[in-house]
Amino acid sequence: MPIAEKTIIVSAPVEQVYRFWTQFERFPEFMENITSVTKTGERTSHWVAKGPLGSSVEWDAETTLLEENRRIAWNSRDSGDITTSGQVTFTELGTNQTQITVTLKYEPPAGKAGELVAKIFSDPQRQLEEDLERFKAVVNQQRTTTGRDPSAQQREMGSV
Repeated sequence: MPIAEKTIIVSAPVEQVYRFWTQFERFPEFMENITSVTKTGERTSHWVAKGPLGSSVEWDAETTLLEENRRIAWNSRDSGDITTSGQVTFTELGTNQTQITVTLKYEPPAGKAGELVAKIFSDPQRQLEEDLERFKAVVNQQRTTTGRDPSAQQREMGSV
């Protein structure tokens, strides 16, 4: 099972970074290949990713661990186009700095569908690095624009 791992430092408090990361529906904002994430239960979600030639790849995931401000882990469920698991850890480095480490494992299915999925995930390390850089930019941009925690703003607006 291929593994990608990346660590990045974000200029935001660990509480803000963790809250943002638990809002899976927001992942298309920074994950280039993810088109939608829909919460389907307390710890389950449905993911749709871009495939080659306008196709899509779908799977269901279950959050297996939520340690507030420390770690989130997940596994895909059996019915999807891809098998994936991983975790993200959050380490507070100071008042406004958080280290994020993402470890992602995936295994595309066999056959033609597997070939399409493999093309999407052809360089998971590079994709993870780019997605985390976009995550960092989104978090930093929201803090710079408003000077406030974007998760708190969304709660005030009733969207969380």
